[in-house]
Amino acid sequence: MKSKFSFILRGISLVFLLSLIQVSETSAQCPMCRITLESNYKNGGTQGKGMNTGILYLLVTPYLLVGGIAFVWYRNRKRKEDIEIEEQLATIG
Repeated sequence: MKSKFSFILRGISLVFLLSLIQVSETSAQCPMCRITLESNYKNGGTQGKGMNTGILYLLVTPYLLVGGIAFVWYRNRKRKEDIEIEEQLATIG
């Protein structure tokens, strides 16, 4: 069980380090950019739709990470409780 946990931890660490190394040019989400995009959208442009999609991706990522960690924690906790119950039943019977 420890080797599986360390494998997952190493994988998460590798992804985190690679994300720090990757350099990309990004646009700021400042109020002036928002005003520019809104005026572009009112004039028939489509830049605002892409920006909103990007914001949604940024919003979903932390929830997926926390949800994944919570699921793995719950699953491992449940297994540990099952093993403890089986050991107690084996000592009684």
